[in-house]
Amino acid sequence: MMKNSDLKVLTEVAQAIYDKKGFNILVLDVREICTMTDYFIIAEGTVDRHVRAISQSIDDQLAKHGQHPYHIEGEQDGDWVVMDYTDFVVHLFIPDLREKYALEDLWKNGRIVDVQIDISRPEIKRGA
Repeated sequence: MMKNSDLKVLTEVAQAIYDKKGFNILVLDVREICTMTDYFIIAEGTVDRHVRAISQSIDDQLAKHGQHPYHIEGEQDGDWVVMDYTDFVVHLFIPDLREKYALEDLWKNGRIVDVQIDISRPEIKRGA
């Protein structure tokens, strides 16, 4: 059974992705089929710069609560960024690479986690 604290942080990450205009957000519970983590959060950005901005937003948001990634890979190129928070791993792709690597197919036996993203939140204005 999923802990409320797990759902809260997964929702927070999904919301951070959405707020940065990330799309095709999928959260998978892989606890029963994977020994290296409990959850995958998979999403897309339009281009490498967008993917890097999304990863930075996630990092900033979770750092507010003292959560920092164990490891981040791919920020230099930005076409596939992997953020390992131990209990969950965030995969951010440009669309072509997400299709190519098809993690959803690889982990198809994972259960989809229904996170509630608030789509009514106003767009964040910068520099105003």
